[in-house]
Amino acid sequence: MKKIVIVAVLGTFAVNLTFAAGSSCDAKAAEKKLAGAAKNSFLKKCNKDLALTAYGIQATEKKLAGAAKNSFLKNVKKTLPSNNLRA
Repeated sequence: MKKIVIVAVLGTFAVNLTFAAGSSCDAKAAEKKLAGAAKNSFLKKCNKDLALTAYGIQATEKKLAGAAKNSFLKNVKKTLPSNNLRA
């Protein structure tokens, strides 16, 4: 029963994280007083980082570890736009 609750909480966190990504990244950009191309670049990277965090949580929920987790995250990186993510 505890495992189900933990998975549900982590799943909710991951969903909230991805939906909140836009607003939190916008807030960070405003805090840094970014504009134009710098703001666009920052938002793009910030949103990708948050998406990878959400997928990392999903990998944990699936009980992936080691090579399986790395393979899962590598495939996720390929599906995200503009593959210029750090390894």
